[in-house]
Amino acid sequence: MSIAKNFGAVGDGHTDDTAALQHAVDDGDGVLELSKGTYRISRSIVLDSRKHGYLGVRGEQGTARIVMAGAGPALQIVGDHQGTATPASFTPQTWDRERMPIVSGLEILGEHSEADGIQLSRTMQATIQNVLIRRCRYGIHLVDRNRNFVLNASHIYDCHDTGVFFDQCNLHQVIIAANHISYCKRAGIRQLNGDVHNIQITGNDIEYNSGYEDIGQGYSGEIVLEAPDGIISEYTIASNTIQATLDAPGANIVILGKAEDPPSGIRLVAITGNVLGSRERNILIEQGSRISITGNTIYGGQALNCEFRSSRYITFGSNSCFSRPASYASETTDGVLLDGCIGCSLVGNVLNDCRLGDEEAGGAITIRNSVNIAVSACQILNSHFRGIDIVNSLRCSIGGNTIHDTAQTKRMVMAVRIAGTGTGNWVHGNSITQGTLGEITSEEPSTRIDGNHVI
Repeated sequence: MSIAKNFGAVGDGHTDDTAALQHAVDDGDGVLELSKGTYRISRSIVLDSRKHGYLGVRGEQGTARIVMAGAGPALQIVGDHQGTATPASFTPQTWDRERMPIVSGLEILGEHSEADGIQLSRTMQATIQNVLIRRCRYGIHLVDRNRNFVLNASHIYDCHDTGVFFDQCNLHQVIIAANHISYCKRAGIRQLNGDVHNIQITGNDIEYNSGYEDIGQGYSGEIVLEAPDGIISEYTIASNTIQATLDAPGANIVILGKAEDPPSGIRLVAITGNVLGSRERNILIEQGSRISITGNTIYGGQALNCEFRSSRYITFGSNSCFSRPASYASETTDGVLLDGCIGCSLVGNVLNDCRLGDEEAGGAITIRNSVNIAVSACQILNSHFRGIDIVNSLRCSIGGNTIHDTAQTKRMVMAVRIAGTGTGNWVHGNSITQGTLGEITSEEPSTRIDGNHVI
C-alpha cells in the first residue's frame, strides 16, 4: 500500500497535500491509501494506468476526506481502452495494466465552484463504492469512452450541477445501484448526447435535484437524459424512489431525444416499479420509441403526471396516478398527456382525482394529434373535467375502462369527448358515469360508440 502520510501528506485540512498524494500515486505500489484525516489539494490527482498499471484509492472506512480547492476533478482516472465490452476488442494492455480501478471508503468535498469529484476517461470496469461526494460541480463525470462502470452504496449530495454525468461520451454497460443521489441542482443523473447503451439504475433514492432553473439553464430533474444529437438506448430504471418538491420545475424523469421522424435516438427504455412524485411533471418524454412504463406509483404532478410528445410505441401499464395526500384533497393537476404520438397503449392504469384540462377541453387522459392509441382496462375516477379527451386524432380505441365520478358533488363534465378532425375512433364497452354535460360526445361522424354501460 502507498500510505499517503509516508509520502509526505499531512492530512490536517490546511496543508496543500497535492504533491504528496501525486507522489504516492506515481512512485508507490498502485493503491493510494488515505488514513484518517483531511487532505487538501489544489489540482487533480491523476491516476494514469497507462503509465503505472493497476491503480486504486482507498480510504479508511470513511474517515478520510479529500478537499478539492481547485477547478477540475479531485481524482482523474485515465485508461486507454479503445474497444467495446466484447472480449475480442481488448488489447493485452487493458487486462494487464488497466482493468477495474477501484475508489472506496472516502469523502470528496468540493471547495472551488468548478471542483468535481471523480472523472473517468477510457476506463474498463471502474468501480466506485462506499464514497461520499458533495458540494462539487459534477460528482462523478464520465467523458470520452468507458465500459462496465459500477457505482454502488455511495452518497452523491448537494452538487452545484449534476451528481452522475455522462458527458458526450461513448458508454455501455453501467450499473448504478443502492445509492443516495440528492440535492444536486441540475440533475441527479444526467446524460448529454453521446452514444450510451445498457444502463441499469436500480434500488436508489434519487431526490430533490432542483434549483438550476433559478438561473435559467433549462431542464432539471432526478434523471435527465438529453440527446438531441446522440443516442439514449437500453436504459432500465427500476425500483427507485424518485421524488422532489411540488415547486420544482422540470420532471422527475426527463428524456429528450433527436427531432426526427420516425424517432430513433431514444429507444428500448424500461421504467418499472418506481415511486415517482412531487414535481412539475413526473415523467416527460419527447421523441422516444419502444418505451415501457409499468408498475410505477406516480403522484403529485403539479402540471401533470406524464407527458409524451412526438413518441411511438409507448406502453403505459399498471401504473397508479394519484394526488397526494391519500385523502384525495389534491393541490396538484395530475393526469396523462399524449401529443403527436403513434401506436401507444395505456392498459390497466388507475388514475384518481386528476385535474388535467379545463371546462373547454382536456381530461385525466388527454390525447392530441395522435394515431392508433389504445386505452383499455383503466380505472379513471373522479376526474375534475373529463375522463378521456381526444382531439384531432385517428383510430383511437377506448375500451373496457371504468370512468366514474364518485364524489358527492359531481365535477366530471363528461366521460369521453372526441373533438376535431380525427377519424376512425372507437369508444366501446366502457362503464361510465354521466357527467354534468353528458356521457360521450363526438364531433366526428365516423366515430363508433357502442356497448357502453352508462350509470
